[in-house]
Amino acid sequence: MPAPPDGPGRRRHLLYVAIGFPPAAKSSTYRLRETANQMCAAGWDVTVVTIARDSWELESGIDPSLLDRVDPRVEVIELPLRRADLETEIRLFPEARAADPMGWVKQLRERNKESFPEAAFGGWRAALERAVLGLHRARPVDLTLVTCTPYVTLCAARALWEKHRVPYAVDFRDGWSVDVVGSRTAFGPDSPEGRWEREVLDQALSLWVVNDPIAEHYRTRYPHLADRVKVVRNGYDVDSAPDAAGREPSGLPLTFGYLGLLSSPIGQLRALLDAWRLARSTEPLLAGARFEVRGHGGFGADRGGGAKIELLRRSEDVGVHFGGPVNKADVAGVYAGWDALVLLVLGGRYMTSGKVYEYMAAGLPIVSAHAGDHDASTVLEGHPLWTGACGLDRRKLADGFAHAARLAVGSGPAERLAAQAHARPFERSALMAAGAQDLTARMDRQTLLTGVPTP
Repeated sequence: MPAPPDGPGRRRHLLYVAIGFPPAAKSSTYRLRETANQMCAAGWDVTVVTIARDSWELESGIDPSLLDRVDPRVEVIELPLRRADLETEIRLFPEARAADPMGWVKQLRERNKESFPEAAFGGWRAALERAVLGLHRARPVDLTLVTCTPYVTLCAARALWEKHRVPYAVDFRDGWSVDVVGSRTAFGPDSPEGRWEREVLDQALSLWVVNDPIAEHYRTRYPHLADRVKVVRNGYDVDSAPDAAGREPSGLPLTFGYLGLLSSPIGQLRALLDAWRLARSTEPLLAGARFEVRGHGGFGADRGGGAKIELLRRSEDVGVHFGGPVNKADVAGVYAGWDALVLLVLGGRYMTSGKVYEYMAAGLPIVSAHAGDHDASTVLEGHPLWTGACGLDRRKLADGFAHAARLAVGSGPAERLAAQAHARPFERSALMAAGAQDLTARMDRQTLLTGVPTP
């Protein structure tokens, strides 16, 4: 059973299963960090369960500067879990992998799915369950919050609920049964994934998602859970926004920039670069302009190379330059050196992209290179320096670059401050504080003196 309600001087204990917590250099890490911080501020003692930091060297890399803003009261437990399929050191390969690499990966994924229906992470189930049950024995947990992906974290919440009736909430972020990239349902209700999702959500105290279309998907799929679905958007961090008050109109040559993981399909990147080439050859304000791309080229072995990076390097003749990743502490300085931003994101109406909030807060012109019905367009609507939803048509994107160039040279402090004001409602700490307060209030209402939730 959960520990009794608060007494004098006692803070309740939150177990936060957040694989991707700092210093993992992932786009989700900022949300995870702020969630832990705001749950601390809401009166909880927070224990984070994640994986060992050296495991991230196989995937997203690490950024130690992300740890600087973690509340010192947060306790972090790192489990010795790692994805064997991302290992690139061939001397560490088992004999079966060396003999048949593709066959070995296929067998690994099938074994993983025997434990939990998630090919890359299902094999972590037993270790996660043992870890959280052990932590509960050492210090009773009052509430579990799990964030996905990976979805195998749901097993940790269910284990504590089934064995000790510890209430739990789920931060699904982009959801599970909705394919945010393909804008369709990801799996049916009777599939293994569908049964897991339904069983977990039936007892969840609350379900967080990042935007309204995903929330609508879950309210429609599970009408009896509608009042438990809460939109908690990602937002931006104040320390990532450059000072716009003294920013005068840009001079020539202009510098456009993209900051983030290159997760979009290579065809989308190619369309963007073709449009840049066209715009640079037809718009006088773009003569000699530079387009800087900062971030990782992909996951694992593709972080610093791969086909996308090669495509960027083949465009150096038109001022395209790939500069690699940027530490979180240096983000504001990078934005301060650019004249306009390029928002390249995949997906459609179910996808927002956390990067859009940071872009808005930079106070710079924004060129959108994504589907017209993308949820980023909903957020950007009304931003005074946005060039509009161009879609992926080469000519329209080229016009977007030209429009952004005109905005860059014609916008002074007033316009840039207005752009930052548009972003202000999406400041991350305020959004996550509201989420933390709502979850705490739900816990207070539904556990009362017994600590047993009644969803």
